[in-house]
Amino acid sequence: MVRPSSGKATLLRLGFVDPESAQASLTRLGPAAEPILAMLGLVADPDLALTGLVRLVGSAGEAEAGELLDALVDDEGSAMRLLGVLGASEALGHHLARHPEHWRELTDPTLGSSRPAAYAMRESLLRAVGADPADEVAVATLARPEALDALRVEYRRILLRLAARDIAHDLPVTDVAAELSDLAVGTLDAALAVARSVVPNASAVRLAVLAMGKTGGHELNYVSDVDVIFVHEPADRPDDPVDDQTALRAATQLAGQLIAVCGDLTAEGRIWAVDANLRPEGKAGPLSRTLAAMGGYYERWASTWEFQALLKARPAAGDLSLGSAFVELVQPYIWHAAEREGFVEDTQAMRRRVVAHIPAKDADRELKLGEGGLRDVEFAVQLLQLVHGRADDRLRSPATLPALRALTEGGYVGREDGETLHAAYSFLRTLEHRIQLQRLQRTHVVPDDEASLRRLGRGMGFLKEPVPALLAEWQRQRREVRRLHEKLFYRPLLSAVARIPGEVARLSPEAAQRRLAALGYEDPAAALRHLEALTQGVRRAADIQRALLPAMLQWFAEGPDPDAGLFGFRRISEALGTTHWYLRTLRDEGMVAERLARLLSTSRYATALLEREPEGVRILGGDLQPRATEPVVEEMLSTGRRRDDAEPGVRAIRAVRRRELLRIAAGDVLGLTDVRAVSEGLSRLTDATLEATLQVVGEAVRTERDLTEAPTALAIVAMGRYGGFELSYASDADVLFVHRPVEGADQQVAASYALAVATELRRLLGLAGPDPALEVDADLRPEGRSGPLVRTLDAYAAYYGKWHSVWEKQALLRADAVVGDPDLRAAFTALIDPVRYPAGGVGDDEVHEIRRIKGRVDAERLPRGADPATHLKLGRGGLADIEWTVQLLQLRHAHEVEGLRTTSTLDALAAARSAGLVGQRDGALLDEAWRIVSRIRNAVTLVRGRASDQLPQAARERRAVASILGYPPGSSDELVNDYLRATRLAHGVVDTVFWQ
Repeated sequence: MVRPSSGKATLLRLGFVDPESAQASLTRLGPAAEPILAMLGLVADPDLALTGLVRLVGSAGEAEAGELLDALVDDEGSAMRLLGVLGASEALGHHLARHPEHWRELTDPTLGSSRPAAYAMRESLLRAVGADPADEVAVATLARPEALDALRVEYRRILLRLAARDIAHDLPVTDVAAELSDLAVGTLDAALAVARSVVPNASAVRLAVLAMGKTGGHELNYVSDVDVIFVHEPADRPDDPVDDQTALRAATQLAGQLIAVCGDLTAEGRIWAVDANLRPEGKAGPLSRTLAAMGGYYERWASTWEFQALLKARPAAGDLSLGSAFVELVQPYIWHAAEREGFVEDTQAMRRRVVAHIPAKDADRELKLGEGGLRDVEFAVQLLQLVHGRADDRLRSPATLPALRALTEGGYVGREDGETLHAAYSFLRTLEHRIQLQRLQRTHVVPDDEASLRRLGRGMGFLKEPVPALLAEWQRQRREVRRLHEKLFYRPLLSAVARIPGEVARLSPEAAQRRLAALGYEDPAAALRHLEALTQGVRRAADIQRALLPAMLQWFAEGPDPDAGLFGFRRISEALGTTHWYLRTLRDEGMVAERLARLLSTSRYATALLEREPEGVRILGGDLQPRATEPVVEEMLSTGRRRDDAEPGVRAIRAVRRRELLRIAAGDVLGLTDVRAVSEGLSRLTDATLEATLQVVGEAVRTERDLTEAPTALAIVAMGRYGGFELSYASDADVLFVHRPVEGADQQVAASYALAVATELRRLLGLAGPDPALEVDADLRPEGRSGPLVRTLDAYAAYYGKWHSVWEKQALLRADAVVGDPDLRAAFTALIDPVRYPAGGVGDDEVHEIRRIKGRVDAERLPRGADPATHLKLGRGGLADIEWTVQLLQLRHAHEVEGLRTTSTLDALAAARSAGLVGQRDGALLDEAWRIVSRIRNAVTLVRGRASDQLPQAARERRAVASILGYPPGSSDELVNDYLRATRLAHGVVDTVFWQ
């Protein structure tokens, strides 16, 4: 006995939480307490174990209780088995209290050294219901209620023995799961025997029960639904033939009864639910089918996930020869599933759906379905099996860990990765078992209360600080699983192409090409050549490429164009492969590699920029938001002025612009920047490019002409979408050039200088070269192309005061003097404000003229053959419709509504809504349409690498555009629907507001 004066400290040290109650319980055990006390300190929950032992002793008769306590004192093995079960499972403790005689099961000296044979468990379960195990069509002789209780008691007896072996003898999780699966299969046979006893005409049908899921894979949990499929054939009775309907009716009744026998609640509880929803058509399909019907379904209608499920199918109960025939029937379908169109997309989508359906409150504690959980391992292993098991039958194990071992031994998974994943999966499965053992309830959620975590931690072997130790190890294993899940799917390709030395089985080139095709590569032969080029040789670069490519291949495959991604990666790697930082950056900074893969597989525009300047890869690890104008101008001037003359100076400026274009495009493709930020970023970048070029060219012309200072001040006025801060990737820079001679300067010299600077600026920025050209378009100047390229401020004043037309007023709405001499810019703005914002607004005649011009644009400017419903700029509800509508409101009302005096379409629209010139709903519709059309227009350029105002027709381009806009895979039709809805509604507003 424990002395009360010192017992409390001892009990706390041993792991008891409630020492006072423990002392009272130990007192009730009498002399047996002292010998078993140390053993109680080794179990998962000493308090629970002691409480359960006292309950067991109390429920046993006096003589049996004495025998029990003597056995615990005399036999340490029996004591550890019993106390281990009582400390880990409250449910089994209650079972022992109801059936105290079962404690003797744990005194079996062979319990820790031998696993019961599956046939022995089956025979024991059949005898429990009064059936003859030797009869192939065994029928229970006990009445159904008695049979159900007897089956549950016998099931718990066998389960008790297994749990004791698991806890006290540290069984490998594979052995535990396999034994649980054998127990489940024997239970199904016994349940079928009970079903036969109550179903009339049961002998009219041959019924096979196929184990699926974890039962089929020999990896069942302590508590799990048992997945099955039923297959039947009419009984072979030549003298009394059975028709198909009779056989179907009997099979359905037998299957239904089997499900009820296992799942019904009785005084002895329930066993587990039998789930037949993996059958063809799921719940909507018949409970059982014939072999022929099964073959027809899997040949014509089955989804990819159904073939993945069939990996684990095995005959379990009933007519085993019929079950074997079913397994043989479905083998060809399983091992050709990877060749189905959309295989990768289907499997990836299935995994996303599983994660998406996890309740938010459980997402971080979901052991099975969450990221880094059991399903990540199972999913990756099964995919590798489906792909490579076609040619290598060593991989066709239905169980996860044996399959992983085969994949590792066959070279499909690296040895270190395989061992790490094996250990992580074993840990997670053991943790799952300990959670379920507590109450024998089906759950995969790690509890969050201190008591349960403490019990789990101790049950997992963390006797010191069990809660933090358990949580730390769980999170570590989750991270390992997630990391390896990301690369495991793609590892086999490297074995095929990398020529890694050692005894490693490799895919043939043909098999590797099939795998690449399954991943979504349209030209797998070319992809294989790229892989060989990237990984050949023994150079360090090739070693790093081998380490990089598994993840890169996955990221390419997740993009809209994997072939382009891999090809672009090869080109950039060949350009930078000997550069010391390149591969090291990709290897050590996963975000850079992932971003690079996404860009290369999505955007030809970004790929072209990277191929022209591979060192742009560096910026992918940093901030991809567009930069402000001032620091970019400073960098451009710093690099441009170091050159000897204007042409190399402007080339240096353009190189900076190319890098900043890449920054903006990358942020756009990766979803880090919204459409307004992109437009504003492109506009600011154009400001910086023109400002730096104007200064470099101005200095060069002044030097060339031997001028001590510039004879005139120059400014550049942004027009059109540039002036509206709404540039797209393909936009020209629409501008006006204005100058004002300095006091005392010769007018002709000033004009000649201004013209030379403007002309050279346009030429140098438009030159063909490695950098994207910036076309500087001055056609919106007075008199168009026939007018002078550069005018003085006074000349502009004279023209606008005397000759301007209404379309020029409209054009000036988006004039923004942004580059050059600040005073001249301010003076030009003051000059044009009365023109574009006339007092009293425009008159009816001018409104009529604007509408007439718009009508001509609609009728004549739409390209031949273009679809007005999907033309982004000139189509119905497109950009032109919206911008002309807003500009008409500005011309009519900007004199009285200050907010309309802006060059921005969206800002002017917001002001019109605030002023009541446009209804709130109508304004919102125009805003939404402008944004979605602008986003699509930018995305089209990013995808194609060139401008287009037409919504793409090609499926791959449309998928890529949808991807950039954030639509999930397979949602390109949704993008089109959203576009058509937005533009249709916007067109209705344009009809009302613009055309009235």
